[in-house]
Amino acid sequence: MNSLDYKATLNYLFSQLPMFQRTGPAAYKNTLENTLKLDEYYGHPHRKYRTIHVAGTNGKGSVSHMLASVLQAAGYKTGLYTSPHLKDFRERIKINGQMMPESAVVDWVGNFKANNELWKIQPSFFELTVAMAFDYFAHQEIDVAVMEVGLGGRLDSTNIITPDVSIITNIGLDHTNLLGDTLEKIAGEKAGIIKTGVPVVIGTTQPETALVFNAKAQEVGTSIYFADQEYTVAYSMLSMDNKQQLNVQKQGKDAFPELALDLLGQYQHKNIPAVLSAVNLLNEKDYKISEDNLRAGLSNVVSNTVLLGRWQVIGNNPLTVCDTGHNEDGIKSVVQQLKNTAYKQLHFIFGTVGDKDPGKVLALLPKQASYYFVKADIARAMDAAELAKRAKEFGLIGQVYSSVSEAYEKAKSCADKNDMIFVGGSTFVVAEVL
Repeated sequence: MNSLDYKATLNYLFSQLPMFQRTGPAAYKNTLENTLKLDEYYGHPHRKYRTIHVAGTNGKGSVSHMLASVLQAAGYKTGLYTSPHLKDFRERIKINGQMMPESAVVDWVGNFKANNELWKIQPSFFELTVAMAFDYFAHQEIDVAVMEVGLGGRLDSTNIITPDVSIITNIGLDHTNLLGDTLEKIAGEKAGIIKTGVPVVIGTTQPETALVFNAKAQEVGTSIYFADQEYTVAYSMLSMDNKQQLNVQKQGKDAFPELALDLLGQYQHKNIPAVLSAVNLLNEKDYKISEDNLRAGLSNVVSNTVLLGRWQVIGNNPLTVCDTGHNEDGIKSVVQQLKNTAYKQLHFIFGTVGDKDPGKVLALLPKQASYYFVKADIARAMDAAELAKRAKEFGLIGQVYSSVSEAYEKAKSCADKNDMIFVGGSTFVVAEVL
């Protein structure tokens, strides 16, 4: 196989199929019809291994990677399906941290196109990618797959699995045009992954959504666990080897003193309880995950699963960090961490998508910063000049740049070694810097 084949395959996936990342809401399917057809044609591959299902507005990617890392540390051959990707399509489909090989992607898509002459399905990008993951995992004879929901839950292509545990991290206002404009409505969509006899872990207790989740769990007849009512991160410190040392309490008593985590975002404190609760439930279902496995997994998430873009330090002197947090809750967490970081001047490279109103996010951003407004290289991105105009209404002042890379180079040339450069606002902006 030459790399041209892979390029041509990606071109087919990205430009021939409706893709949410590129076109936004137009690619969202409100039916599982295609997913069920593909599942049948490939012989129900997801039934050949165990699964864990992770949904939520923020934190689902981090929780998925943490769980996968813990399972790997416990000796399981672990599949991990996540979205979106930052640098390479194959980040979406990994086994024990190894991306699906280029040749396997080329062969699989070629095989699908040949079969589809007869099947005549018109799948979206996401529907086809999920089918690819399910099938690849089955052929590789994995033990367990951690499946991250793409969007919502009820109608998501991943929602045909019957997992051992379901997890919903939290609910925030994101994709309101598709999922509903209140926390309750969005919770209703995410609650679509709650299934009969499959225990569900809720990461964050929120008054508006707890009722929705409790009602759904009762309706389908399953047990529900609110992780933050059981576990709390009392405090954390940074260790010499640049990991967070968390002190985790269980109902007020020390449960995991000095739990090392190599993900540096303070917002991970909200995600850890969900991981711990899920591990307890997995052990009840005859998984063998020891405390040593748990500690080894959490201490090495980045190397075990190759997670990118979560408070990722990409340079020092000046400290340079990127983070994919992009909705209101994600940006709140980022701004909180910026407040706790020492720097002289903040250089903020910022871009966003055009199909969401940026007002709520702009209102949260620090006023004391030099902004570099950019438009990521996708059709969905908001025009940088338009963004700068909106930002000015919120007292955020900066310059407009014609590309992310131009802004990044400019920030590096302007920043003093005691300054900080932050890259964010959209997954796509981070992807271009990485």
